[in-house]
Amino acid sequence: MSLLANIKGLLLDLDGVLYVGSQPIAGAAQAVARLREQLPCRFITNTSTRSLQSVQSKLTELGFSIAIDEIISAPHVAKILLQKMADERGRAPACWPLLHPSLQQEFAAFSRATGEPDVILIGDIGEDWNYDLMNRIFARVVAGAQLIAIHKNRFWETDSGLKMDIGGFVAALEYASNTSARIVGKPSADFFQIALDSLGLPAAQVAIVGDDIESDIGGGQAAGLRGILVKTGKYRAEYVSSVVADCTLDSIRDLPDMLEC
Repeated sequence: MSLLANIKGLLLDLDGVLYVGSQPIAGAAQAVARLREQLPCRFITNTSTRSLQSVQSKLTELGFSIAIDEIISAPHVAKILLQKMADERGRAPACWPLLHPSLQQEFAAFSRATGEPDVILIGDIGEDWNYDLMNRIFARVVAGAQLIAIHKNRFWETDSGLKMDIGGFVAALEYASNTSARIVGKPSADFFQIALDSLGLPAAQVAIVGDDIESDIGGGQAAGLRGILVKTGKYRAEYVSSVVADCTLDSIRDLPDMLEC
């Protein structure tokens, strides 16, 4: 319990912590309602297939009452980053957005280019990944385009089990072009700082609750937060990591009682 002393705010991951696919985690809605009575919370996600409005709608459908300004998504952070780049350059960067159709409108304000882009923004494009596309991206990165990834997750949990995420494609492009992508979602420091700014709290007074030992817990701890790992979603006991959570729970439903002690 001493590891969670002085916690004044929470960052709660969504997929795998509050729900898996289209199913809420048992007791999660009730736990979130109790937690919000105890502490200010922000709800964070690396999803690259939904807008903030769509994320909120899904949460509402699953029984969670969460305001849109309490949600921080990796695509939203990417928009903030691109706007900063525009301010610094005096113009919007020429951006080639490889994004899910549901997010294309979110980035309509930024220039689009597939010829000689300044930035290639990679998200989840599902079945559209192929060798020709990878080679086209590779050629433009070698020519000087900056590679920015919504996230670099290895895999994610679905209704039908684990599935490979976009991290493998990002890693392949990094290896081939001998460069490093700028990651805007978890575990990036930029992502966590934006979440902390939203809470108005220092990292030492905030804990992250997640199911991903590397991205959620490791990323949060690197940013100065405490890490609470839950054994739901993509959690696997056999997964070996050098990251050690400050606290491990069976489910988010156990957290309100722990924080009340």
